[in-house]
Amino acid sequence: MVFWQFTGGEAADMVRPIQIDVGRPIPSGAYHRHGGVNFSLFSRNATRVWLELFETPEDGIPTMAIELDPQRNRTGDMWHVWVKGITYGQLYAFRVEGPYQPEKGHRFNHRKLLLDPYSTALHGTSRWDLNRALGFDATSPLKDLAPSTEDNAAASPKCLLVDYRFDWDGERPLKVPWSDTVIYETHVRGLTIHPSSGAHNPGTFLGVVEKIPYFKELGITAVEFMPVQEFNENELELRNPFTGELLRNYWGYNTVSFFAPKESYGTCNRPGCQISEFKTMVKELHKAGIEVILDIVLNHTAEGSELGPILNFRGIENSVYYMLKTDRRYYSNYSGCGNTLNCNHPVVRSYILDCLRHWVVEMHVDGFRFDLASVLGRDEEGEILPNPPLLENIAEDPILRGVKLIAEAWDAGGAYQVGSFPGQRWSEWNGRFRDEVRRFWRGDPGMTSLLATRICGSSDLYQRDRKEPINSINFITCHDGFTLNDLVSYGQKHNAVNGEDSRDGENTNYSDNHGAEGETADLGIEATRLRQIKNMLATLLVSRGVPMILGGDEFRRTQRGNNNAYCQDNEISWYDWNMLNKHYEIFRFTREMIVFRKRNRVLRTQDFYTDRDISWFASSGKSPQWSHQERTLGCMIHAHRHSVGPLGQALCFLFNAETFKVRFKLPRPPSGEQWHSVVDTARPSPYDIREAGQEELLMPPDSYRVQPKSMVILIAK
Repeated sequence: MVFWQFTGGEAADMVRPIQIDVGRPIPSGAYHRHGGVNFSLFSRNATRVWLELFETPEDGIPTMAIELDPQRNRTGDMWHVWVKGITYGQLYAFRVEGPYQPEKGHRFNHRKLLLDPYSTALHGTSRWDLNRALGFDATSPLKDLAPSTEDNAAASPKCLLVDYRFDWDGERPLKVPWSDTVIYETHVRGLTIHPSSGAHNPGTFLGVVEKIPYFKELGITAVEFMPVQEFNENELELRNPFTGELLRNYWGYNTVSFFAPKESYGTCNRPGCQISEFKTMVKELHKAGIEVILDIVLNHTAEGSELGPILNFRGIENSVYYMLKTDRRYYSNYSGCGNTLNCNHPVVRSYILDCLRHWVVEMHVDGFRFDLASVLGRDEEGEILPNPPLLENIAEDPILRGVKLIAEAWDAGGAYQVGSFPGQRWSEWNGRFRDEVRRFWRGDPGMTSLLATRICGSSDLYQRDRKEPINSINFITCHDGFTLNDLVSYGQKHNAVNGEDSRDGENTNYSDNHGAEGETADLGIEATRLRQIKNMLATLLVSRGVPMILGGDEFRRTQRGNNNAYCQDNEISWYDWNMLNKHYEIFRFTREMIVFRKRNRVLRTQDFYTDRDISWFASSGKSPQWSHQERTLGCMIHAHRHSVGPLGQALCFLFNAETFKVRFKLPRPPSGEQWHSVVDTARPSPYDIREAGQEELLMPPDSYRVQPKSMVILIAK
């Protein structure tokens, strides 16, 4: 049949033909088929469904509303329709009617415009008004038991049909081995939004492209982006208590549309440009030999608790998409963010797999870091499953088999699975590495045995399940917590500007200000901080496992002591590139440590050390007293041949976390060779780390005096 659609505006006297047919139930979402567009939406308990078409994101009234006939346009739980006469650039959304019975888990409200969960792009995201998106009457004493009668179409972004054709120019996945990987965690907007970045397209995917020469010089092999899936940065109601400024969701760990790159990370040159610009970023990073890993938040959504807005899932099929409590009015909250996705329901499981495949097939990403990944292993009752089907599906999916999988192996519900996360394909953020390396260098007693275990790849965590050092993502700092500069500059968090009376953020940071809280002109304190930064970077980059560096740590980026800057879209979080010149010494040290790691294969093989590979000693040269409260340790890594070839020269590491000098008696180097100094974190640049061929012969050859709070690396030549 043929329908007519009024275009509105200046062209109100014009019409164009719209042809509608039954459509097909698969695949979900909107896709071009036979000269038209097929739309398919899952909803089990809906009684009526409308597809609405819009001309602009500001429109509150659609140019056409197509009601789907449950007899003709429904197959099982899938509602579908085919529309001819629309093409790329078309805006659309759904309305779904059904029971509004929160106590039974149903929250249908056809007065709320719903985003397609499979939409690959949104337009008009600056218009979000979450108060108008509430499905209940906020003025009623019944709260969420009283449905809202207000229409929110004019205050809602719309889904956008996007042309996905793109010239990849023969680009293929890089497949960098885990053992060669060095990850750089960063924020797309924060990387280049500061005026000092010099970017022509600040705060965008194309801004990232402008920093590729910098990434190459630093030597990293992968960028791990904090969430780039669409979220509403204006959702917060918190204000800076000192300025009254309304705070913004800067980090983005509150996803609305899992398939859609964030609109504001595009240049907004045209609707949907975020798609092609994301692809351009990936393509150019791949040309430079750098992989792309996405931090993806599949444990909860932006719809929050029972008092949150209706954006998509809640109004489409609340009782399927979310874990609900026995009183089905309320949500299980294993994410700490108000709700928890029902990840092991077959429908939700399929949705998650479709999402991951989309980012791999269409957007060419190389891997994912799963926020609060333990949620993905919970059943519909919230119990941890011994063999979670979703985690196995992701690991064994034939399309996802080549991508990197990283789990944040804990959640807000009390699960902590570092070292025991299900599946050998999964690598994990190693929180034990972070905490124990911090504690050793802070000078906590009795940490030497734990330091040794972390340097060797954390066999105590991974070997029992037949995993390898490459299952350990080693890090000292990440987006969540202090930066490396702040870790050695603050003894406690300073989060007052977050507007939560400093209740937010981790209280146990294992940090040390070394004599003054925050910035100081004291040269002695600054010298200690500089050594400590180098100590932790060097420890990270000589440890077996996969190192991850927090972006900006290589030039002492500071958040002024804020260890939870999720709401600080300002200079607290942005990269101030003036700091690169000011702290070039740290940048050079980081760069050369990455070079050193790459040059010495023995540091990055995927096997655990054996007793034949590494030997430990105390400063006396004798075997360490592991149970004692010592703060010093030495080791020698032997230069044995390996099945894959030579692993490099013999190395010797000396660690001194004491506040005084310690003379180490050194082990004998291999026959015919002598020890040469490569790294001494107590020395000024460029003597803190020497380039290949510039190592300094040790005199005397059998001992080395290690300065307080410093680390030394020797090489046998």
